[in-house]
Amino acid sequence: MPHRPRKRLGQHFLNDPRILARIVGALEPQPNETIVEIGAGQGSLTERLAQRAARLVAIELDRDLAAALRERYADRPIVQIVEGDVLDIRLADLSGGAQWSVTGNVPYYITTPILFHALASPRPRRIVFLVQREVGDRLSAAPGSEAYGALSVTAQAVAHVDRHGRVPAGSFHPNPAVDSVIVSLTPLDKPIVTSDEEPAFKALVQGAFSQRRKQMLRVVRSLFQIAAEPATSLINACAIDVTARPEVLAPQTFVDLLRAAKRAGLEQSPVSSGRRRRSPPTRSRSGSTERS
Repeated sequence: MPHRPRKRLGQHFLNDPRILARIVGALEPQPNETIVEIGAGQGSLTERLAQRAARLVAIELDRDLAAALRERYADRPIVQIVEGDVLDIRLADLSGGAQWSVTGNVPYYITTPILFHALASPRPRRIVFLVQREVGDRLSAAPGSEAYGALSVTAQAVAHVDRHGRVPAGSFHPNPAVDSVIVSLTPLDKPIVTSDEEPAFKALVQGAFSQRRKQMLRVVRSLFQIAAEPATSLINACAIDVTARPEVLAPQTFVDLLRAAKRAGLEQSPVSSGRRRRSPPTRSRSGSTERS
């Protein structure tokens, strides 16, 4: 009996051979590399990856789809099927100690948590995801552009982002309500922010962009709960125009601000934290590929 796509998991199955080939091409599988696939679905991308990978670990949350994949690849030892929630799995542990990369068609309603889960240290050689076009715009956006925001800054601080073409809704069954785009993230050899700094950096960037229309003097005063004079001194130490807004600052400038604040003994105001979990997708945020 054919598998019926489950709306609660944002399942939209991709079978377009041109798009599948483009994803694999963007990933550029390397000899002796482990590939981790997130959201294997019915296995269209899985099959292409299995032809190129030294070892393939495919993660699938849907119990029925995972069972079908295990049966399909029972006689191919290079393919391992892992049933479970990707956010509960430390991806580096799946590499087997080898170089590894990550790819997949991720659900739109938890795209951002999965992106940063995949970018957690130790990082893979490359990440290639099929995401909502709006997310692709934000990931690759330049300072000062409309799409530039916290996601742009936090991703570009640790990885180089490329786009590999638009994917129309008609490439999927059932059709999602939005178009998609293939993006690759290649972790930087020398990220501009250290792993120890990342939590504070992310909080700083998110706090700043929650006030993106305000000038930096007001933003810094709010973030660190300080008066105008020390805020001005902190901003000047980073060569930031006090009238600038967060949306025009490059990722490196946010790193400079974080480090200057630390040298000054300043701490950010407490912000809520915690991992975002999945919630039922709405029509405008529904998944757009073989995803679970």
